[in-house]
Amino acid sequence: MGRFTDKVAIVTGASTGLGPVMAKMLADEGAKVVVAARRLELVEKAAAAIGDNAVAIRADVTSEEDVAAMVDAAMSRWGKVDIMMNNAASPGTDKYIWEQTLENWNQTIGIDLTGAMLCSREVLNRSMLERRSGAIINFSSTAGYKAVHRKSHYVSAKAALRAFTKVVASEAGSYGVRCNCIVPGAIDTELLRNYIGRIAAEQGNTYDEQYALNVEGTALKKWSTAEDVANLALFLASDAGKMITGQSIVVDAGSIMPN
Repeated sequence: MGRFTDKVAIVTGASTGLGPVMAKMLADEGAKVVVAARRLELVEKAAAAIGDNAVAIRADVTSEEDVAAMVDAAMSRWGKVDIMMNNAASPGTDKYIWEQTLENWNQTIGIDLTGAMLCSREVLNRSMLERRSGAIINFSSTAGYKAVHRKSHYVSAKAALRAFTKVVASEAGSYGVRCNCIVPGAIDTELLRNYIGRIAAEQGNTYDEQYALNVEGTALKKWSTAEDVANLALFLASDAGKMITGQSIVVDAGSIMPN
């Protein structure tokens, strides 16, 4: 039996990158999984890779109606939600603060922060509080510890997720619900590779030169993989992490080492 036999999980942002990897790892250890994202064709592909223990649903986490429908998908099929992986995120568009637009700011905050609130609120009300059990995992970024140029919108959202995590953990703890935050650094995904390629072009570097510059600041001189981050998420969601709540844990190959 796996760590998540008879458990039901929802994974947002399950179209590309970390999301589908994490959903498959949960299912491989026995979980029933709702995979959700805005691009239905991609979450259907993620669900197909899992099989009968997965349901694909199109959901925009900034929409209360979509979030309710997403949780309905879990409740109607399996009757509960044990694990909520708030993985949906958007980097927004890079802009210096004097160029920042309200649309870019609000859209990024909406997906990266408000979406986590809506998903957490829904699973707490629909399942976790009544059953007095559950694990909510939020996904921040080491950008939330740094003054990353042209990313005031993203940095602010990701920093706020750490504070949000503490509040949820404190309020829901007496109901047996835990909430933690994973803080990845660079994850070797298509999104990051595209970003490095763009920055390399701006700086007049080759891709390999830009990669070397980016990993130079890590203790391990490499990027994390999606599996590396998912391993921590699964630990925190499992009974092995039952006494860990309200924490923000960095997975970034030793790039930052907060107190």
